[in-house]
Amino acid sequence: MKRLGVNIDHIATLRNARGEFHPDPYYAANYVKKKGADSVTIHLREDRRHIKDLDAKKICSIKNLLVNLEISTKDEIIKNALRIKPDFVCIVPENRKEITTEGGLNLLKNKKKIKKIVKKFKDKKIRTSLFINPSIKDIIMSKDIETDCIEIHTGKLANLVKSKKKFKKEFTRIKRCTKLAHKLGLVVHAGHGLDYDTVSPIAAIPSIEELNIGHFLIGESIFRGLPFAIEKMRQLIDASCNSPVGANR
Repeated sequence: MKRLGVNIDHIATLRNARGEFHPDPYYAANYVKKKGADSVTIHLREDRRHIKDLDAKKICSIKNLLVNLEISTKDEIIKNALRIKPDFVCIVPENRKEITTEGGLNLLKNKKKIKKIVKKFKDKKIRTSLFINPSIKDIIMSKDIETDCIEIHTGKLANLVKSKKKFKKEFTRIKRCTKLAHKLGLVVHAGHGLDYDTVSPIAAIPSIEELNIGHFLIGESIFRGLPFAIEKMRQLIDASCNSPVGANR
C-alpha cells in the first residue's frame, strides 16, 4: 500500500496567527500518526512563517514517528537540520516572497551544491529526497546527485484537474518520470495541491510509494474533522491502488 505523509505546517500557521501556543504542532504530529498517517512532513522555512526551530526539534524527537523535514539549500537551514537529525530530509526550492512552493528544484543550476548537501545528510544516515518537476532530465540528474528519493511536484496536474482542463499530457509526463526513476533505483514520492478530486490518478501510478498532502487536509478538518479527512484520503488512495484500472495505468 502507498504511504500517506501528512504535512502539518498550517497547524503552526494557525498557532502563529495569535502568537500563542495553541494549536500545538507537536501535539498534531502525534495525533495524525494515531489517525492513520504513515509519516509527518514539516517545512522549516527560512522566514519561520509556520514551523519554528523548537517545533522541528521536538517533533523529530518523537519516538516511532517518521518525520520528513523539508529544507532549502541555505547553509543556516542545512546546519539546523543536521543538528535536529530528522529521519528524512526533502530539499525544496524556496523563494521568500512565494505563498507556497511554486515548482521543483533547478537541478541544472544547483547540481554541484545539492550533491554536496545530499552527501552531508547521507553521511549522517539521513534519507534524502529532492522535490522536482516531472522532467526526464531532472530524474537523470537526481540519480547522478545520488539522492535516495525524489518527490514529484504535482501542482500543475492538480490545478488542471481542479480547473476541469485536460490533464492527460501532464499525467503522462508524471507516469513516464516515475517509471524511469523506479528503473534507476530511486524511490518515488509525489505531492503538492492534492485533494479528494486529484489524488486518485496520482495514487494509481504503481511506481509512486508515498503521497505527501497537507494544506487540503488541514483546511478540510475545519469542516469535517482531521480524523475524517485523513481517513477519507486514505480510502481514496487505497481504492486507487487496488482498482484494476489504477493498477494498469
